[in-house]
Amino acid sequence: MAAEQLGSVDESRVAVVTGGASGIGQATVARLVADGFRVAVLDVGDTTGEAKLALRVDVTDAYAVERAFTQIVDTFGRIDVLVNNAGITGSAAATNCHQTPVEEWDRVQAVNVRGPFLCTRAALPTMLAQGNGHVITVASVAGLIAFPGRAAYTTSKGAAVMFTKSLAVDYAAAGIRANAVCPGMVETPMTKWRLDQPDLRAQVESKIPLGRVAQPDEIAEAIALLASDRLVYLTGHTLVLDGGWTAL
Repeated sequence: MAAEQLGSVDESRVAVVTGGASGIGQATVARLVADGFRVAVLDVGDTTGEAKLALRVDVTDAYAVERAFTQIVDTFGRIDVLVNNAGITGSAAATNCHQTPVEEWDRVQAVNVRGPFLCTRAALPTMLAQGNGHVITVASVAGLIAFPGRAAYTTSKGAAVMFTKSLAVDYAAAGIRANAVCPGMVETPMTKWRLDQPDLRAQVESKIPLGRVAQPDEIAEAIALLASDRLVYLTGHTLVLDGGWTAL
């Protein structure tokens, strides 16, 4: 696990963003840095960018996650916000239940469910010692309504929503909050294959009342609002950002 120091340490609040090297995660890192956070990024890919601390970590690896959070606390002394953003949709083989290979099911659950569990579990002792903290998990509208032919992904995002509610209930008395962000379709590397095809893009956008997909910055704005502590009474909530899709 390699780490790279990318700036001087100050006394501002500390945020950890998983999957922070691209898409929503990358936009979130930039937004939180602009808000004055010291940000640590965990990602399996190239983690260079605006973060103060960049760690190449597989969030499904319990040992690597524990080492990473130890390094984060050693570097910054605290963790105020954890953004569980790392996630995958699964390959084309992750489709209807009986057609999904067991190994593909397990891969999706490992990243989308085990990953947030491991990272939150590693962050909580520090938050408990501080007497405060906020866990923000990027779920999906697929955690609220079923995406046809995506059983593994939909199940994993439903679990992310309930994981958030469980954290909110279990840790409220300790000063720790938990909320989920549920985007609809967002223009990211993960959705590029679909949105780069005009017919498929038109099909997607025809179902969205606002008539377009979201940009990563728009989801990052919502995460930043939650991280700002401007909504201090909000916990156990799922914030939907889907252009009106699920209102239909």
